[in-house]
Amino acid sequence: MKKSRFTEEHHWIPQASTGRMPVKELCRQGGFSDATFYKWRAKYGGMQATDAKRLRELESENAKLKRLLAEAHLDIHALKDVFGVKP
Repeated sequence: MKKSRFTEEHHWIPQASTGRMPVKELCRQGGFSDATFYKWRAKYGGMQATDAKRLRELESENAKLKRLLAEAHLDIHALKDVFGVKP
């Protein structure tokens, strides 16, 4: 999966909320689309940079735990098949 060029510590949302520059111009300068800006605003709108970073860490940890759980279920299923235990 391609890594994003932008992080959650971007300064585009507060800059747009001041109203000094239209969103389209701000997106053009930043090199991203309007849809991306509005998606960021919906996700990170009321957060500080530290809150957004913590959210990213929690999402990463959650994905890791889900992956570990899936692997454990596969191991259990394989052991049941080997030993002939019916589910």
